[in-house]
Amino acid sequence: MTAALSTTKRALDLGPAVELVSKEEGHRQPLAPEFVSAEDFSPLEVAYDFGKVRREDIEAGPKNIWRYKKLLPVPSNVEEIPNTEPGCTRLVRADRLAKALGVKRIWVKDDTGNPTHSFKDRVVAVALAAAREFGFEVLACPSTGNLANAVAAAAARAGWESVVLIPSSLERAKILTTAVYDGALIAVDGNYDDVNRLATQLAAENENWAFVNVNVRPYYSEGSKTLAFEVAEQLGWRLPEQIVVPIASGSQLTKVDKGFRELGELGLVEASPYRVFGAQATGCSPVSAAFRAGHDVVQPVKPDTIARSLAIGNPADGPYVLDTVTRTGGAIEDVSDEEVVEGIRLLARTEGIFTETAGGVTVATAKKLIETGKLDPDAETVLLITGDGLKTLDALEDRIGPRATVPPSADAVRKVLEG
Repeated sequence: MTAALSTTKRALDLGPAVELVSKEEGHRQPLAPEFVSAEDFSPLEVAYDFGKVRREDIEAGPKNIWRYKKLLPVPSNVEEIPNTEPGCTRLVRADRLAKALGVKRIWVKDDTGNPTHSFKDRVVAVALAAAREFGFEVLACPSTGNLANAVAAAAARAGWESVVLIPSSLERAKILTTAVYDGALIAVDGNYDDVNRLATQLAAENENWAFVNVNVRPYYSEGSKTLAFEVAEQLGWRLPEQIVVPIASGSQLTKVDKGFRELGELGLVEASPYRVFGAQATGCSPVSAAFRAGHDVVQPVKPDTIARSLAIGNPADGPYVLDTVTRTGGAIEDVSDEEVVEGIRLLARTEGIFTETAGGVTVATAKKLIETGKLDPDAETVLLITGDGLKTLDALEDRIGPRATVPPSADAVRKVLEG
């Protein structure tokens, strides 16, 4: 492959990353654009030699994810390369939401403030940096929507071509907010799992295409660690006691856990215990079902939910989500589409934050976990809100609207308010 060969002509600079390791049996191999171990056929993960990392060095860094570049598989000069500069989104102390849920303290990590209004800007920025180092020339992905936005925008900013594959049933807003960047946007008749299989085939056939969540997936997925890094730093360099994370492929949840563990191992925070909770929509809840049944294998399902950004019926990291949640003493729950909508509305009316359906899943699942006694109401909890509500307006279209339509009369308005 051209991309792989280009790295033999010079020293590869991926910062502290030193090799890839298989998740199942720990087989090690050199850094390369590969995502499955040839030894045990399990996913590959980046391994590091971090050296000395200090809080003050991080705090002196740029106000984006590159302040954590010494903890990521990216070139040492990554902040000088054109990118969308995601990260450093706000952590909101959500006291009104906490009161509504009957808990002591909740924080909302509001990732709607990223360049394309979802956390996917983080993972794509890391993937693009690694892809550039490997010599790729086209940025590509299969996507349920948010990733499509992020890849198209990042490629445009970098001056790259992009190829984005989406299910044809994707929300109209996410289609438009990808097409506007003028890359190659291709709708596929089928669900996300069909699109993902097609992307895997195309990645094998096109040696200059970096499919961010296929052939450069080990590097891409590390971008989710920056959520953990930011939460800890924003809490004054400490870990929360509980965190609720939405599950699509499951990668985000496992990488948030990895980020917390790395901070503890490096002495950047006290390695205090924390519990990780997973959130799914009932219409696509294979990981929740496996957890509830006590299984360590996730059975694929056919998605049927309004939470399309989480509608991955065969989640690649499902088994590792089960491992993480079990190890940390957390749980996984799922909620109905009606509960998802109520979760969106609850967060909006209590904290003024408008989230997409994935965030509605997170909020509604947190509520369910509290009501069933699985989430400790006295423990400090963080909810990950990963995308903006403007992306999924169709989920609310027939459910909310004006209280009334009246003539231009003060009496008419008064009657509506009194009623």
